[in-house]
Amino acid sequence: MKYVKQIAASAILTATLSASAFASTLVINSDASDPAPKAAWGEIISLFEAENPDITVKYNLYDHESYKTTIRNWLVTSPPDVVFWYAGNRMKTFVDRGLFEDVSDIWEKNDLKADFTSAAAAMTVDGKQYGVPYTYYQWGLYYRKDIFQKYDIAEPKTWEELKTAAATLKKNEIAPFTIGTKFLWTAAGWFDYLNMRTNGLDFHIKLMEGKVAYTDPRVKKTFENWKEIVEPGYYLENHAAYSWQEAQPFLYNGEAAMYLIGNFITPSFPKELDGKMGFFQFPSIDANVPMAEDAPMDTVHIPSKAKNKVDARKFLEFVARAENQELINKKMLQIPTNNKAAVADNEFLQTGVKILNAAEGTAQFYDRDTDPAMAKEGMKGFQEFMVHPERLDDILKRLEKVRQRVFK
Repeated sequence: MKYVKQIAASAILTATLSASAFASTLVINSDASDPAPKAAWGEIISLFEAENPDITVKYNLYDHESYKTTIRNWLVTSPPDVVFWYAGNRMKTFVDRGLFEDVSDIWEKNDLKADFTSAAAAMTVDGKQYGVPYTYYQWGLYYRKDIFQKYDIAEPKTWEELKTAAATLKKNEIAPFTIGTKFLWTAAGWFDYLNMRTNGLDFHIKLMEGKVAYTDPRVKKTFENWKEIVEPGYYLENHAAYSWQEAQPFLYNGEAAMYLIGNFITPSFPKELDGKMGFFQFPSIDANVPMAEDAPMDTVHIPSKAKNKVDARKFLEFVARAENQELINKKMLQIPTNNKAAVADNEFLQTGVKILNAAEGTAQFYDRDTDPAMAKEGMKGFQEFMVHPERLDDILKRLEKVRQRVFK
């Protein structure tokens, strides 16, 4: 799907005027296609146009999955002036190929390091900044409070308690965990948390950087823990047939009780479940391992080959402002990256902020933290393991071959 919004701006062109005074077109490509982000960015674009009447904005909106593929073509051929993307290794991959513009000047001019203290590192490569972050969000387990109450289940704080809760639900013919792995990244969320809870954040990041073998016994231990919920059948049946959106109704109609997912799910909660949805942190597996969290960060960037970098910089500065970050995130029910922006009065967000503030550290997400080629094969392996756990050794050997090839 492609959605284009264009508002004309007029200007009198004369040879004596500088190029910056001309009416100009700013082309923005975005994947903010879900209802809440779509509404938020529609308002931001309108505000930007009102503040900059000499700029014509052409806003192209794409669905998530096609966007991930086509952006790689735009950046090397004829890119727009601004693209939406992600922090961490996802950004660094394009930076390393010379496809994203260095915007350190924006950061210095606006003292953004003071406003983005927790986000700056994820936007920096070799001391330079390559975009502006606008949101991040916690991951964790969203669950049906009423179902937990019915079966006398307390919010699990430990791995043993989570498995006990799952066994109770399964016994009562409720799928403990809904999930859709047709698009593989949802399985990666489980791997991230199990690996961080089993081996810690430092080990996890080393694995993401290709510095640890997938056949390492510590990685295998992560999967052995995972087996404890795969083998008893605690996941939604036929999850490989569902997208993450298609897996939601099972939670809402009571056929499933929990969903490990990001806070972007909360705008989809049906009104009839007001007060019945809860959230808890992924439990501890090893009490000696500090609790780290996935907190993916979404970003905007200027392609190196963009035609209108002057107005693109204006847009990035606009997005960085606290009042605009507040607007975006209140509509999306996510957390602004600008620390001067207020967080929406929402129970899930407020809990998320507390968890992230207390975390040992944060990861971006498996397919954002590791090399794209490794991520593609890794996530295939995770999905295969969730369906065929008996293939674990073969899967790990295959992933290790990929790691050796990718990271040389």
